[in-house]
Amino acid sequence: MKLTVANLKRGQKGIIKEFSVDTVPLKLLEMGCLPGNEVELVQMAPFRDPLYLNINGSHLAIRKETALQIEIDLIP
Repeated sequence: MKLTVANLKRGQKGIIKEFSVDTVPLKLLEMGCLPGNEVELVQMAPFRDPLYLNINGSHLAIRKETALQIEIDLIP
């Protein structure tokens, strides 16, 4: 099973793995959503969409559909 940003629980952190650039909007890449960066789930809206993330100090909200495309390695 691949682990994605959408699988994170509140407060969990992970390291972004490789992903296909055409599945993730360019705006996210510009805001630091790049392979090797740390991501933390700060909060989630009802029904887990959208997700509020902290990526290397940048706070952003992304849709669950996009979060499912970003694979991560969990940080224990």
